[in-house]
Amino acid sequence: MRKYGVNQIGSIMQSEIAEIPTVFSKLIASEAQFGVLAGLLKTSDIQSVLVLARGTSDNAAHFLKYLIETQLGLPVGLTSPSSVTIYHSKLHFEKTLVVAISQSGQSTDLVEYASAAKAGGAKIVAITNDGASPLAKLADHHLELMAGKEIAVAATKTYAAQLLSCLLLVNAWSSTLKNFKSIVAAGEKLLANLGPVNTAVSKCERSNEIVVLGRGFSYPNAREAALKIQETSKFSVQGLSIADYMHGPISALTSDTQVFIMAPNGFPLDSLKGDLEKIRARSPEIFWFGSGALALPGEVVIPGADCENEIYSSVVDSIILQSFALEFARKNGLNPDSPEGLSKVTLTR
Repeated sequence: MRKYGVNQIGSIMQSEIAEIPTVFSKLIASEAQFGVLAGLLKTSDIQSVLVLARGTSDNAAHFLKYLIETQLGLPVGLTSPSSVTIYHSKLHFEKTLVVAISQSGQSTDLVEYASAAKAGGAKIVAITNDGASPLAKLADHHLELMAGKEIAVAATKTYAAQLLSCLLLVNAWSSTLKNFKSIVAAGEKLLANLGPVNTAVSKCERSNEIVVLGRGFSYPNAREAALKIQETSKFSVQGLSIADYMHGPISALTSDTQVFIMAPNGFPLDSLKGDLEKIRARSPEIFWFGSGALALPGEVVIPGADCENEIYSSVVDSIILQSFALEFARKNGLNPDSPEGLSKVTLTR
């Protein structure tokens, strides 16, 4: 990553991305907060889970959905806050866990929905960066993101912290994954070698469409990469499941479309081969985030975390997608620290 002075555009976002390994260390050191909650969940009669979130946090919510369904076998749904805030529905959520994910814990629709869910019998867990927030206070149990104050409007370290918090929670609940310290080392290694990000940025043009594709545990990062580029570069980008993309949107793919593929190390790449063939037949502009094992000559590769576990890789690879968004905005003369029309805390209802 290019070095900029403290008064240069993007310096705040850059410094917050650089904090991610430290945030990872703090979260891992706070494992007791996850263990206490997991102990309660193991003795509960929870039969289903709902995740409540907006924006970047909603992308982390998709990651939690995959984790719970694959590691615990429980059904997980994504909530629709407007069912409460607009349509005033009465919820019946006995034996249901609602996990509310929010950086600020302040958004009105999340607080109102969580309150209605709690009144309907649900147990509420809040994952926020502010233990004094309305959402944290409403919850039966709060998990602290340990990310410290985040100043840049575009969330970076808090998103990475949300991914790892979801992983630590589900692991404590299911006891399936170990050695989280490797995540810290992988993050430090990525930050020390961001040259490929700048190379990719130099080959990516704002004048051409971008579509970001992922599958499974990389799908949340596909959504988040698209959101980060939209936020910081005032540029419309789609973030889709590659499976959904093949069900219709691929018809809009042209030879100028830049296709970003989230391919974390450990992902079963063979599952992409059939879809890749169809994509390559329509566009040669392919950018790989993570593993470049399937990349052809001329395709751009940004190496991701060198973790064997796809789940771990997906957590750490948040660094490269955020770094790309940062440098892409800088290339186009935009300030990613304070994008036009956005505020740090978004209050929706």
